[in-house]
Amino acid sequence: MQEVPPVTPTPPPQSIPETPAVSQGDATDQFGLSFESLLQIVLTQLTYQDPLEPMDNFEFVSQLAQFSQIQLTQSTNDNLELLVNAQTTSQAASLLGRNVDITAGTNTLTGVVTAVAFDQGVASLTLETTGGQTISGLPLSNVTQIRETP
Repeated sequence: MQEVPPVTPTPPPQSIPETPAVSQGDATDQFGLSFESLLQIVLTQLTYQDPLEPMDNFEFVSQLAQFSQIQLTQSTNDNLELLVNAQTTSQAASLLGRNVDITAGTNTLTGVVTAVAFDQGVASLTLETTGGQTISGLPLSNVTQIRETP
């Protein structure tokens, strides 16, 4: 009987082609790879595994569960980001016509909010001060006090 030489697996490619990220880059920044890239790693692992010593089923299912958890985390982060943006918009819009105090450097400005502007999801206010001066581009995050207009 003739002896069969051992099968040596072909090594995986040195680089895995990049695929587009599922979300707006949050997961790519956090984990270094997109969900599709992680799945491609699993497929590459399966393609080049030793057929005489295949991956343990428990280990494989565990890896799939981890990838599923990463995808769920990405989706949750995207939804939370949308919620925070909606809340910021609502909060900024609710200040229209109200008296507010806003810190600007070492000074505190007091006046009525006359306009709200949004630039890349960041709200800025336009304030008409008690002295009649109009100041634009004041960050929503600098509001220190809100009062009803008399």
